[in-house]
Amino acid sequence: MKKKSWQRALLFAVASLGLVFTLAGCGKSAAKDSSSSKSAAPVKITFWHGMTGPYQKAVNEIISDFNKSQSKYKVVGTSQGNYTQLQQKIMAAAKSNSLPTISQTTYTTVPDYTENHLLEPLDNYMIKGSNALSDSDLKDIYPSFLSSSKYQGKYYSVPFSKSVRVLYYNQDILDKYNLEKPKTWDDIVKDGEVLKKDNIAAMGFDKSWDMEFEGLARQAGNPLISKNLKANLNSADSLKAANLIMDMVKDGTAKTAGEDFYYTQAFTQGKSAFYAGSSAGVTQMVAQAPKTMKWGTMPLPSWNGKKATEIAGNDIVMFKSGSDDQKKGAWAFMKYLMSKNETAKWATLTGYVPLRESATKTADFKKYLADKPYNQAAVDSLPDGFQSNAFKGFSEYRTKLLDSVDAMLTKNEPVKKSLDTLQTQTEKIIKDNKE
Repeated sequence: MKKKSWQRALLFAVASLGLVFTLAGCGKSAAKDSSSSKSAAPVKITFWHGMTGPYQKAVNEIISDFNKSQSKYKVVGTSQGNYTQLQQKIMAAAKSNSLPTISQTTYTTVPDYTENHLLEPLDNYMIKGSNALSDSDLKDIYPSFLSSSKYQGKYYSVPFSKSVRVLYYNQDILDKYNLEKPKTWDDIVKDGEVLKKDNIAAMGFDKSWDMEFEGLARQAGNPLISKNLKANLNSADSLKAANLIMDMVKDGTAKTAGEDFYYTQAFTQGKSAFYAGSSAGVTQMVAQAPKTMKWGTMPLPSWNGKKATEIAGNDIVMFKSGSDDQKKGAWAFMKYLMSKNETAKWATLTGYVPLRESATKTADFKKYLADKPYNQAAVDSLPDGFQSNAFKGFSEYRTKLLDSVDAMLTKNEPVKKSLDTLQTQTEKIIKDNKE
């Protein structure tokens, strides 16, 4: 009997000791869990973009800046190739429910993305909420950038990698023929008469001159597509603008890049005195121009007493598919990209223009312009910048526009006939895409 009592006492002691160990273990585990919750992994924000080469290196540096600036979110950037490949992958990801949190895209894709219910409206982040942009922020960002971020009264994107059209000039040619920098497009036409006898063009265009065409149309009096979606492609002002360019091409005072796509190489070879191109192209110009060549940039000349230059580039959009925490983190990153110091840094690393006026006045950016004066023209052009009015079906319209320009250049199709056809096609696109 005593033996059984002793055995029961031992078993109770062991059980009690085991319970103590178990409770101690639970306490230790709970403390560990509590500690780990305090150092939980940051919310992952996936960011797709179309930057490659030195531009990808620059965007990675900006992403690293953001990740180091706080610990709540971690942005992971992935290059998807060029912009065309990026758009293709976005649409494929939409079908497979595997969209990133945010992505770089052209603002003209926004209408089509909203039609497919892919985008998160940004007003509750950008205008309202504890982390919204202030009134002074909104006034500081160039108006043409913000206006294109709006669609049907709501913000669906934020500006990011922006460039403008500028005029490159060959100072060696100007000096040799005693010519001045042009103040108007008519000056360029006159210079062409002087230069063409030596088989030098006054103006060089990329493969398509659609952006210069739209700029001239605006200077003449109307956008090609108005805000209320009225097509003005064959109006008297648009015909006048297109004929100015084609008359120069036909009489040899202007040349296009043809299959080279960009006119950069021909310009650096001295084939024209001027070249209307992207401000983002200065990187290639520096790389390709002979060291002995004296060249520079300036804002595009005026026409019809007005100045206008088309802004190109990309925005960033947020997809609906992200979690609430991912969306908050995505907005924090998007806001960070638009901050004064970061947009100035992005501009100095890439040659794109700063998004804010205050960014152009920072000490670092002023030094950058002093070291690289050929980037000054892009900044000087921003007050006269505009962007095309986006609408559902814009991509289809732009393809037709490029086809129209190509028909005039390669098939000798009369300007009026080509633009009459484009007008009909565009009216149908707009009608078919109306809700």
